[in-house]
Formats: sequence, C-alpha cells, structure tokens
Amino acid sequence: MDWQELTNLTRGRPFVVERVRLAGSGVAIEGEFELPQLAQLSVEDQIFVTAFVRCHGSIKEMERIFGVSYPTIKSRLNRIMQQLDFVDTDPAPSRADVIDRLRRGEITAQEALAALDGQP
Repeated sequence: MDWQELTNLTRGRPFVVERVRLAGSGVAIEGEFELPQLAQLSVEDQIFVTAFVRCHGSIKEMERIFGVSYPTIKSRLNRIMQQLDFVDTDPAPSRADVIDRLRRGEITAQEALAALDGQP
C-alpha cells in the first residue's frame, strides 16, 4: 500500500504507525511512531511539494504546471508552510560554547551573561 492509498483510506484523519518492518532484514519494531511532517500533508499537498522541488522552486514553472497564477501558488505555499515545523538554523549557543568564547576573550562577561539568559 502506498501513501496515497493510506491517505485515502484514512480520509485525512490523523493516524499512528505502530509497527515498522525493515525491508530485507526480517526485523520489525513495534511502538508508536509519528509520521514525518511531509507524510502528514494531504496527497494533493505532497504532490504540490514534490513538483515544487522538481522544478527547483521556480514559481513560474509551478504556474505553468498547475495552470494557476502566481498569487495562487504563493497562497498554497504559505498554507503548506503553516503546517510544517521548521528547524532552527540559528540555535542558541550551548552553555559550554558561551564559556569557551568568554575564556578566549571573544566576548565580554556582559555578553556571556546575556547569551546565557537567551538575550541577543
């Protein structure tokens, strides 16, 4: 069964995967597994995201493929974006990193305290 069939079967309702079998090894793992975010999107949105990646993010190409306007593509991308959590690309430094930078004289004690408090 592929994701499209599974999504159609569940009619878009949330579901939990409880068993995973590793192909070719005979090993199965049971538990409660959350689906990856992209797999939680509707089939139509998964197709849309796949097309977007295949055309290297070209909105003009997306307009051509789907036969819709720029605002329609942007609106759909924004709607999908709101359903996804994004990885923090600029995480706060660890306590050890801040102390190391202070020891090396790269930051002042005041800057170290601010960093440890989570301030910019």
